Amino acid sequence: MCGIAGYINLKDVSADLDLVKKMTDAMAHRGPDADGLYKDGCVGLGHRRLSIIDLSDSANQPFVDSAGRWHLIFNGELFNFNSVKNEIDGVNWRTSGDTEVLAEALLKWGIDGVSKFKGMFAFAAWDQHEKALYLVRDRLGVKPLYYYNDGESFFFSSEIRSILATGKCPPEMDLQAVFHFLKYQSTGGEHSIIKNIQQLAPGHFIKIKNGQVEKSQYWDITKNNTPIEVTDHVAVHKTIRSLLSNAVEQRLISDVPIGAFLSGGIDSSAVVGLMREVGKSRPVTFNVSFSESDFDESSYANIVAKKFDTDHHTIFLKPESLIHSLPSALDAMDTPSGDGVNTYIVSKAVKEAGLTVALSGVGGDELFAGYPFFPRYKKLNSVSGLWNASLPIRNLSASFLKNEKWHSLFQMTDTGIDSVYPVLREILSDREINKLLITNGRSVTDETRELLSKLKTKLARFPLLSQVSIAEYLGYTCNTLLKDTDQMSMAVSLEVREPFFDHELIEYVLRLPDSIKNPLYPKKLLVESLNGLLPEEIVHRKKQGFTFPWKHWLRKDLRDFCDVYIRNACDRKFINADYLSKKWKAFQAGDASVNWMEIWLLVILEYWMGKNGVDA
Repeated sequence: MCGIAGYINLKDVSADLDLVKKMTDAMAHRGPDADGLYKDGCVGLGHRRLSIIDLSDSANQPFVDSAGRWHLIFNGELFNFNSVKNEIDGVNWRTSGDTEVLAEALLKWGIDGVSKFKGMFAFAAWDQHEKALYLVRDRLGVKPLYYYNDGESFFFSSEIRSILATGKCPPEMDLQAVFHFLKYQSTGGEHSIIKNIQQLAPGHFIKIKNGQVEKSQYWDITKNNTPIEVTDHVAVHKTIRSLLSNAVEQRLISDVPIGAFLSGGIDSSAVVGLMREVGKSRPVTFNVSFSESDFDESSYANIVAKKFDTDHHTIFLKPESLIHSLPSALDAMDTPSGDGVNTYIVSKAVKEAGLTVALSGVGGDELFAGYPFFPRYKKLNSVSGLWNASLPIRNLSASFLKNEKWHSLFQMTDTGIDSVYPVLREILSDREINKLLITNGRSVTDETRELLSKLKTKLARFPLLSQVSIAEYLGYTCNTLLKDTDQMSMAVSLEVREPFFDHELIEYVLRLPDSIKNPLYPKKLLVESLNGLLPEEIVHRKKQGFTFPWKHWLRKDLRDFCDVYIRNACDRKFINADYLSKKWKAFQAGDASVNWMEIWLLVILEYWMGKNGVDA
């Protein structure tokens, strides 16, 4: 786990390593153990290293293969690198790590060698013979990769702030990204929060040669859609358990201590249980506890910790502790997020306990239909005929419902996943955002909806529940969940690994029919596949997402903090000050129609803009 940065001059002008050094210095937190630079003509590469596997200096980067052809900077982990290593003959291996295996794989197979690896990664590879630069991102977007092309040079980095550090990209906010942020609590698609800085999409790579930029896709989550006919449920359960056990075991490979986040929910408990089963050491686990009983899950985490005999640590978080840590958490955000503070607090505690790697249960809900909107999507499709009514009739029906989501649902033309998913996932509706933003006639679009619309035909070939899973992977998961996990853990130099994002496990489960996955109780298929691994108290407890009691804190302990940033936001030219001010006052007065997240998003955005000197 590291940070990568660099650029290629598209006019074949010699690269400036001082510029690359500015980029790597801006994200030193991602790799405090070593840094390195490389230059070849118009190309400059930079790296910050967080040592996980092979702690020796020989594994430092930039790294070059045994023939001196491929020069590589790599961020992430390749969990099956040892098996790929066995396919490569005639190499006098200099390290025991995965970066060298990737370099030799590129030498043997070229860029097609990427498909052989399982892992989370983003890397840049300079082919000295072909004089071509490749930028590659992992299949599911676990690791970030941003880029900026000004026509003269093509910059890339693990973080936005690294590109801004060059001084080449104006710190101007992208209104399109703001729309997406207010709707989904994060930026999405190939946009970033900064105008003209883009994100490389998951499963894609870019090739730059002779000043020409070419983008390609090497993995498509919608491609493997052949249904699996289930005749033996036990066999399916065994397959899932095997795939998940292998995913956990592969993610335990490390030369430094490994811990785990343990909320006490099904997903994190499954990961900890399998760690105990396939690992060689006693797991170290961490849980966050609150005085507010509605949000505290420590009792469940204690049950799991006791069952699997973990070295368990409880982090008791008081409002005053959060207030003290909040500026550091917000400063850590490379890109604004409505949900990232949670991850930062836990990651910081794990790091302070002396660990460098932690496993997480994120991803289980998305794969095993753990959210309430999975069955809701099926139910909406069972009554899809209602949307044959004319729009005026649907609008009239919506006028009797105060719930903003229902108003949005009645606006849909059908109950396809491209119509339903954006509504089920939205924080603020399009109608609310249009009241809040002053766009001066500039059009904004819903990138998540547009992406799902393009894939509508492909998605229809999957079972209904799998359609929601894929929408999650392309939407909330990639744009919020994984982005938060990366930026907030790396802010404290902690590597987080997520077994549920194993692409072989995902490809298998997506092809299963709804009949075996139907969530009669939370994550039924996952629980049955684990065959009694989890305590009954965990399996049948009320579902509770990992969140902080923000609603209470924003009205009390964080009220003054939020008030400052809400007032500052009201001074922004793109914000309808009257509307926001009324929202803030209504929330403080206890108006239940104002969600705390609506307020928090504006606080986060304003704090981030001020911190980074960004304006619209």
